[in-house]
Amino acid sequence: MSYQVLARKYRPGNFQALEGQTHVLQALVNALDNNRLHHAYLFTGTRGVGKTTIARIFAKCLNCEGGVTSTPCNECASCMEISHGRSVDLIEIDAASRTGVDDMRELLDNVQYMPSSCRYKVYLIDEVHMLSKSSFNAMLKTLEEPPEHVKFLFATTDPKKLPITVLSRCLQFNLKNMTPERVVNHLRQVLEAEQIEAEEAALWQLGRAADGSMRDALSLTDQAIAFSEGNLSEAAVSAMLGTVDRGEVFGLLQALSTRDGPGLHQQVQDIAAFAPDFMALLNELLAVLHRLAIAQVIPEGIDNSFGDREQLERLAGQVSKEEVQLFYQIGLIGKRDLPLAPDPQIGFEMVLIRMLAFDLNGSGTPKQVSSDPGPDAAVPGQVVKTQPATTATPLSGLLDKLNGEAQSASVRKPPEVAQPKVDQVVNDSPQQATPGKLAGLLASASTQADDTVSADAGSSKEPIDTPRRVVALSEPAEVAETKAVLQAQPDVTEATDPGVQAQPDVTEATDPGVQAQPDVTEATDPGVQEQPVIAGDEAENWPNLLAKLGLNGITLTLASNCYLKHFEGDKILLILDAGHSSLCNETQIARIAEALAKAYDRVIDLSIEIGELPGPTPAMIAEQLKLQMMQEAVLEIESDDNVKSLIAGFGARVVQGTISPISKQGDQGK
Repeated sequence: MSYQVLARKYRPGNFQALEGQTHVLQALVNALDNNRLHHAYLFTGTRGVGKTTIARIFAKCLNCEGGVTSTPCNECASCMEISHGRSVDLIEIDAASRTGVDDMRELLDNVQYMPSSCRYKVYLIDEVHMLSKSSFNAMLKTLEEPPEHVKFLFATTDPKKLPITVLSRCLQFNLKNMTPERVVNHLRQVLEAEQIEAEEAALWQLGRAADGSMRDALSLTDQAIAFSEGNLSEAAVSAMLGTVDRGEVFGLLQALSTRDGPGLHQQVQDIAAFAPDFMALLNELLAVLHRLAIAQVIPEGIDNSFGDREQLERLAGQVSKEEVQLFYQIGLIGKRDLPLAPDPQIGFEMVLIRMLAFDLNGSGTPKQVSSDPGPDAAVPGQVVKTQPATTATPLSGLLDKLNGEAQSASVRKPPEVAQPKVDQVVNDSPQQATPGKLAGLLASASTQADDTVSADAGSSKEPIDTPRRVVALSEPAEVAETKAVLQAQPDVTEATDPGVQAQPDVTEATDPGVQAQPDVTEATDPGVQEQPVIAGDEAENWPNLLAKLGLNGITLTLASNCYLKHFEGDKILLILDAGHSSLCNETQIARIAEALAKAYDRVIDLSIEIGELPGPTPAMIAEQLKLQMMQEAVLEIESDDNVKSLIAGFGARVVQGTISPISKQGDQGK
């Protein structure tokens, strides 16, 4: 006997042996058991999901000699004839080869005759969407009111091409694609029946390559058996499919995690020597990144079907969550653009180079990987500390790359003049301050600062060169708003009463017991810039200090959502709520500590603790100020005489969502 391919040999003979499509089988089984049969059924879905198989099983259920049943015997003459394709009462038609109206008329002329040996005459029309418009029109009347002994079973991969008049006369069942897990389970059963050994990883490669089609999976399995001479190993299946071994994908991600550009390039060249499918390789890279993200967020959810759990866990400790998300997004966009590349290898290399170029660590150089890596993000209750740096060096990295500019030549401007001390200090803490008071603070402090600078700027002999700040082009809107409001906040050491004029020197006290302090406004050395200092309550001064540190991006967002709990000597303790704990990692803390060290000209020992906030953070204060500005802007617009006239005369209305307050120096404009 000649060899029969697996797709035909293991075609299901009843509904119980069918893999998947439970939603379709349930409706058909209930209709058969309760004798609620329609005269026309339409099965839709992609190739190889079981449309024709279900139709043939349904035909056996209708014509089994034991009666209409959902479990045909597969032993009677009717069932055997249908199974072997010999039944004269099951008319299978390929619509792709019989599209004309004459073919349809010939078919319909025989509808009126009773079946020869079966209970029903079943017309199974495959790829029914290929029929011509005239053919559909010719069958409409018969399809609407066929004889009692006739059933129509249609199958198509493109139901959108069917006229609505045909769809309305049929019961439509949409068959789903097979998942890789279901395909692998079925292949395992088939190979056990064939007594063929197969590696689990090889089965998963076949399951994914089938792309939802069980028939394609069985056909590929036939090909793999012939290719490997009955030894289905992962290497053999990879060679047959032209895919790259999963170990190569882990090697690429390892090189990306360490920012090893030369090593990454060499790996791509080695892979290219085997002429792989670079689109499939990119898909494999995305699949591993997806599983890597799951390993970082839900470690217990790792699927170990590929036997690579240890590799995933090790790599999850070397790459931050942010980098995994960035790599995945870049790869996803690269997959879309890969067909447009001059060469698939060039397109794939550019995707990897783009992953290297966007360095979230800001170093741009290979990094050392700890032998015992762990998750990068902080967890509630954990205190993350930085090692004190020996020197405070300026950060360099991603911003310069994105903007394409180095720090420009120094800009000549008068030196910053230290704000004078005043005899009245803010009494209201940030948590007690109302929006109105905060707005008053902002207005009064900015006015005093302008007066001080204008009065003392002319007395400076030599201007100080200061580098121009480089701003990232892609800075998030919420970060920019936070920075703008923080920079506009008043120094909380200033007077709350605008009427109180700042005194040039409060150390000249009448009490002889009070020792005079040096005047901070008398800068003896114009070349030394004023360093921000914290006086009084550290919690109240944290927003002012933060505005002077020059932070941006994720680092600014992290610092803005922290509460300064303790500042003594060189030790600073910040409190961060659990909702923003994902922002906290060693890299961001090191940047904040470096900025503080630069501001104070000494090493700062910074710690960030995850817990409940004792008071408002700079981000909360900035949001409160923004809300106050919005309320004032809305009130001013609604009270404007012109606006009132438009509302009264033309029925206009103010859409508050379109109002955006404009922040001005010393004032909040509307």
